[in-house]
Amino acid sequence: MVAIAAIATHDAYAWRMSSSPVEAPGHLGSPNVVEVSDGVYAYVQPDGSWWINNTGFLVGSRGVISIDACSTERRTRAYLAAIASVTDRPVRTLINTHHHGDHTFGNCLFAGATIVAHEATRTEMLGFGPPQPLPFWTPIDWGDLQLELPFLTYTGGVTVWSDELRCEVRYVGGPAHTTNDSIVWLPERSVLFCGDLLFHGGTPFLLMGSVTGAIEVLETVLKPLGARTIVPGHGGVTGPGLIDDVLGYLRFVLDTARAGKAAGLSPLDAARQVDLGGYADLLDAERIVGNLHRAYAELDGTPSGGQIDIVAALSDMVAYNGGKPLTCYA
Repeated sequence: MVAIAAIATHDAYAWRMSSSPVEAPGHLGSPNVVEVSDGVYAYVQPDGSWWINNTGFLVGSRGVISIDACSTERRTRAYLAAIASVTDRPVRTLINTHHHGDHTFGNCLFAGATIVAHEATRTEMLGFGPPQPLPFWTPIDWGDLQLELPFLTYTGGVTVWSDELRCEVRYVGGPAHTTNDSIVWLPERSVLFCGDLLFHGGTPFLLMGSVTGAIEVLETVLKPLGARTIVPGHGGVTGPGLIDDVLGYLRFVLDTARAGKAAGLSPLDAARQVDLGGYADLLDAERIVGNLHRAYAELDGTPSGGQIDIVAALSDMVAYNGGKPLTCYA
């Protein structure tokens, strides 16, 4: 693999990255292996839309720690090949940042790895089951994948080590993107793998978590870390300015929900009437509808992460999309 050295700058910070393309699983362009710190890599899959996530891995002398899997057999095998192009050491540990299938369906391909996650991640994965046809999206070829659950779970967090490099795996404390989000924080390197708490270039999605909870987590958990380098769950490697960008969107969702409820509008009608402004160019704009369903519920007193009608919300997202299934290139 030929590495291309690059200097990337975001706001008032900079970091040195080596980025190498690997064979593309689809027509969206090649995934990139980005060395964000010595022996620490992000695996960035374009275009970061539905079911196309980022992962990451740390290379130590005795093995590899992977942060998340991918959604399909094809994409997960491409990710494993990318790891193998960097090191011949086995993946010994696989950390799941949350239960969603784009981060967990490929777990079964990490033979011999200890799968680590929050205990609620295991519960939610068990409740959803293995990959299956999803009527709200265009057809997805999952490949030959079986449900593979985490079997080392925690409630607050756990520390894993890549040689002498400390990796703090922390539950964020409450519902945000989901009810079971964790981060992987490398304090000595100021590198943060944050799962889907942050999207870069894509619309954040809170349907299965909490809008107000996500704001609290970003303000009280992510920002105080002072991370210089952030690997989001979707989109390119970036820096701390992304936290404020996502906070701006979340506050926009709450403002839209308050105004919509005051006007007697449904979440779908409020989404159709609101001007997305600077957020209109984010990928998967239909997520505004699901986010408003969650925000409406919270304004009506539903606890953060409490049950709402997910099917109704997804159906409204399809309606917002002109009645067409949501586009997925996984």
